[in-house]
Amino acid sequence: MSPRVLSTAAASVAAAIALTACTTGSAESGTATISLENCGRTVTLDGPAERGVTLNQGATETALSIGAQDRMVGTAYLDDAIAPQWASAYAQVPALDEKDYPSREALLEAKPDLVTAAYSSTFDDKGVGSHESFDELGVATYVSPFGCKDKSTRPAVAWDSIGAEITDYGIMFGREDEAAAVVAQMRETLAGIESAAPAKGKSIFWYDSKTTTPYVGANAGGPQLIIDAVGGTNIFAGTDGSWADGSWETVLAANPDVIVLADASWDTAEEKKAYLRGDPALKDLKAVREDAFVVVPFSTTTPGPRTIEGASLVAGQLGGDGA
Repeated sequence: MSPRVLSTAAASVAAAIALTACTTGSAESGTATISLENCGRTVTLDGPAERGVTLNQGATETALSIGAQDRMVGTAYLDDAIAPQWASAYAQVPALDEKDYPSREALLEAKPDLVTAAYSSTFDDKGVGSHESFDELGVATYVSPFGCKDKSTRPAVAWDSIGAEITDYGIMFGREDEAAAVVAQMRETLAGIESAAPAKGKSIFWYDSKTTTPYVGANAGGPQLIIDAVGGTNIFAGTDGSWADGSWETVLAANPDVIVLADASWDTAEEKKAYLRGDPALKDLKAVREDAFVVVPFSTTTPGPRTIEGASLVAGQLGGDGA
């Protein structure tokens, strides 16, 4: 990842959440059966998971945010660097494959009782196998509600639904009190950012990836949540979805005040800056000329406990207090 300096507010949020993640469970669910609905399926555990495996960074960081590392036996598939506030906890859990999904054999060798993921595609033939194949082995599986295969079962991306997923993790791992603390911190931080509204009156282009056709933050995902929190206007607010193919014509016509760049291992913020500065038309955009770039890790745009960190980072880089 390219170097970046966290704003003081973002660092404070990270520290607060890190303290939450380091606490031991104070609300263990005992041995009572756990049952919750997930993407039209029922996830059932005999008690709190003791050998969880998280696939995708979003799932991993959600588990780490509630201090579940002592109940995890594997992680996989990073988009970028694990958030600093959870790095030490992450180091305590075996990484089965940081660049991709592990083989099914490697996953089963970890003897998981719960496997969670951010995307439904994890549980197909190109991933680690179907939900049903794990059911047959007595292994529970869970997908982020935002990644349900049946889109009709997905909740709207909202701070409340992010909180609901964190709560699910608290239930599955026996960390209900810790999950409640993470959600409460998120709401407190959000209130401060919304009050400051550092992007009020500013138009924002959220540039995720690609050059021929830009892949952009649209009107129904993590990027839009963050733009709303800081009080800005998304130039692709008329485009449905969390992310979508945009057009350079729209960007040129909007001439945004700010460009937010997602920093990912497969498409870094610096690569996107170089492209914008080198394109004969895009280099004359107001935000490019004035170096009005805001950089956030891609992982903060996946709905989860890091989304509020993304909002704090954007607020801080726009001159807001982010807290």
